[in-house]
Amino acid sequence: MNKPSLHKLSAVALLTGAMAMSIAPAPVSAQKAPFENATMMVGFSAGGGTDTTTRTVANQVGLDNEGLAIAVLNRPGAGGVVAQQSLLTAPKDGSTIMLTSVGPLTVLPHLSKVGFDVKQDFVPISMAVNFPNILVVPSSLGVKTFDEFIEYAKKNPGKVNYGSSGIGAASHMAGEMLNQRAGIDMLHIPYKGGAPAMNDLITGRVDAYFGVPSSVKPHIESGALIPIASSGETRSIHYPDIPALGELYPGFNATNWYAFIGPAGMPPETVQWWNQAIVKALKNPDVQERLSKVGLDIETSTPEELARIIDSESQMWSAIIQERGIKLN
Repeated sequence: MNKPSLHKLSAVALLTGAMAMSIAPAPVSAQKAPFENATMMVGFSAGGGTDTTTRTVANQVGLDNEGLAIAVLNRPGAGGVVAQQSLLTAPKDGSTIMLTSVGPLTVLPHLSKVGFDVKQDFVPISMAVNFPNILVVPSSLGVKTFDEFIEYAKKNPGKVNYGSSGIGAASHMAGEMLNQRAGIDMLHIPYKGGAPAMNDLITGRVDAYFGVPSSVKPHIESGALIPIASSGETRSIHYPDIPALGELYPGFNATNWYAFIGPAGMPPETVQWWNQAIVKALKNPDVQERLSKVGLDIETSTPEELARIIDSESQMWSAIIQERGIKLN
């Protein structure tokens, strides 16, 4: 259930035509936008990673397409689910799309009745960013490496805990995957957001946390937190000196990613136009620099590739949720 690489996905998509929808094959990057006004929704509050990504991309797409005005609409709630529910009633002309994340696409549908079917109700457009979270521990815990942490956890079964920004969040699921793969039993403590979890981590009330690179960076630099591993298959470009959990446990991949989707029923040529426009924007050096500064690693895809990533990760998280007995309440 490993997340397939985009190179493999591309080859498979070309050979099998994996997506049911038909995508116009002709280059469309030079085509005029199919509308004069567009909206990009985002399922989280202003100021976070998803909001920064959405606003940065929306601005660049607008600059690349003269005469196109793009509004950004924040609709936070239920870990991104509220915005995806809103997308169900968006115009089918493709003038409204949204940036969503791994949680509401692949995790939360297995934990509650979200009111939508990811495969039937949405159309994938492009991956935007994909980055590993950083496993950090407070300096007061007395461990400095990942091996020391695992040894400590095994000597104290049921006594070591880890915090998350909420049930079903990337930080939660990474911790459960670590429990599963490392054979340890960390107690999960869910918070209402990353900030309160970080506060308790720094004060030592929480023993570990998988944090977004930009949020843990100042506390690592101050010496309050120690980074011991990253949650992807390969090492974080921001913390290359700590091991990736995929190195230690083959197949471990619990990255945090954001992707653009639209409402089902969008014209295929409009899906392709958005894909080309978003990919072009994400390849702009100014966009890359801005997102990199806040720890967001750009990764683009075709609609077909994104569809297969969503399906693969949905199956992976469903299995872990069932095995670990994870429940929303």
